[in-house]
Amino acid sequence: MKISSVNGRPVNLDLNTIDLPITAYASITHRITGLVLCAAVLVLLWFLDKSLTSEADFTEVQKILSSMPIKALMFLFLAPFWYHLIAGIRHLIMDMGVGESLEGGRLGAKIVFIVSAVLIVFTGVWLWGA
Repeated sequence: MKISSVNGRPVNLDLNTIDLPITAYASITHRITGLVLCAAVLVLLWFLDKSLTSEADFTEVQKILSSMPIKALMFLFLAPFWYHLIAGIRHLIMDMGVGESLEGGRLGAKIVFIVSAVLIVFTGVWLWGA
């Protein structure tokens, strides 16, 4: 373990040995899903632009969106959307003063993971019509 030259305390740079709390995982996942959604918006805006060009392009976009690889891509866009939405709602609730304690934060993070997982499963069922 490396010793910091500033204050003599040990510095752990091995990220595999750090035991993060569930709230940290919720926060990191919220940030990552936000980045994924930025890329998703670009792709979805391209589909929208193409579909509004002409009737033939609209039909082509419909055909493209019904293909299996694009459905998988849409799932990869919708899954982060659900997580980011639920985590954002959690943050809004925390802004109102609810769940700001350590235990409240843990419970909120667990609820976010569970609710978003359920919504992601329902989205998969909806996309593939099982």
